[in-house]
Amino acid sequence: MTTRTVGDVARAPGPPDLVVDGAAMGRVGLASALAADLSTRRVVYGRTTGVGANRVEQADGADFTGHGLRLLRSHAGGTGNRLDTAHVRAAMLVRLNQLLTGHSGVSPAVAAALAGALRIGALPVVHRLGAIGTGDLAPLAQIALALAGEGAWDGPAPDPVAMDGGDALAFLSSNAATLGDAAIAATRLDVILAASHVVAALSYLALEGSPEAYAEPVHRARPHPGQVRCAERMRDLLGMSDTPAKGRRIQDPFGLRAFPQVNGPALDALEYLHRVLDIEINAGSENPLISHQHADAYHHAHFHTAYVATALDQTRAGVHQVAELSAARLGDLVEPDQSGLRAFLADGPAGSSGVMILEYVSHDALAALRQAALPATLGTAVVSRGLEDHASFSTQAARATGDVADAYTRVLACELVAAVRALRMRGDDPSHLPLGPAFRRADELLDRRTDDRPLAEDLTAAAALVADPGWSQV
Repeated sequence: MTTRTVGDVARAPGPPDLVVDGAAMGRVGLASALAADLSTRRVVYGRTTGVGANRVEQADGADFTGHGLRLLRSHAGGTGNRLDTAHVRAAMLVRLNQLLTGHSGVSPAVAAALAGALRIGALPVVHRLGAIGTGDLAPLAQIALALAGEGAWDGPAPDPVAMDGGDALAFLSSNAATLGDAAIAATRLDVILAASHVVAALSYLALEGSPEAYAEPVHRARPHPGQVRCAERMRDLLGMSDTPAKGRRIQDPFGLRAFPQVNGPALDALEYLHRVLDIEINAGSENPLISHQHADAYHHAHFHTAYVATALDQTRAGVHQVAELSAARLGDLVEPDQSGLRAFLADGPAGSSGVMILEYVSHDALAALRQAALPATLGTAVVSRGLEDHASFSTQAARATGDVADAYTRVLACELVAAVRALRMRGDDPSHLPLGPAFRRADELLDRRTDDRPLAEDLTAAAALVADPGWSQV
């Protein structure tokens, strides 16, 4: 399963058409039987012991089911806002996929119950707060308790499944909720970064930019992968053979001229994030890891998600840089010396404000993006009586990446409204270029009136275009 699959399925309008591979369920059964056997012969964390600093406490072997339920009840302490349908579904999907690797020791009945809940669209009530990047204990405990018949469901509840002492920690030992959040954010950024090329290309046309900055020989000379991809995409969108050999200026402002060099690192960071998440989503991450192949259980630290946290931090930092260029291009579009049009693209009596307010809206969103882009990995925590003395805060990094996607959408929407207006005022129609379909859709949706008026509806329509995967696929 890929990150993009998780993001697409999670945000789909209905439950997934899910088929569980029989061989995978067989692996679940083998690991479950091995874990049960090992627990009779040796100490196995979370099965024969308590968890965290209670690892030295022996569990009551005569109350195996009670031990598991107590663990779930005590850890289902999530609070804050409820997660929406997409994020709960993503967490469930990731957790099921991980369980099917056959390393958790969870019973096949529990894995089947989770799959059944996904198929019928049953969603446990899960709250936002309760994880710090060392296992999503609170959200996964809420999901597990719901499966066991004790937790709440949003809508009809499926039949409960027995959850014993061997299933509890085996189910909790994952960062599935964080990975689901990250997958949704990453797939949203796929779309938004693709849209950024179209928006920047429209601004390039409105500002009569110079094609030299995107020329193939330039980027062959310093071939960073994302930079090369960005420049190639700009050439494709603009049909460079159909554009003038020279622009209005010998050198454009950085918003146009440095777009490949700034957009490229964001593209590369996002691709790296996908690679990290693809590994995590398909990983046997449970502690202890049950290995049927080696007939043993291994205690380890796969619960730690430093890879995820640092990849998310890097992606947000890259997107922030690109968003700053969008705000800079908006500044160029409202500047007569750059656009050749009236200040603020006004088209009324002297003193008309035109799209002046867009810069304020853009920088408001950019400020929110800047805050969300701050690195989560600079924090740490010492919990469980000092035993767990480091945390990645990948959970917070994933949430912040969703916030960055929201903010960047708003920044690009401001630029798109101004770019389309500038092209109209110039009397330019780029419909003959490869980006023509994207321009025509924007031209149809955005209000053509140029008098001073509220621009809120234009911004809403522009944001919807930026977030639409089909708009930028021209």
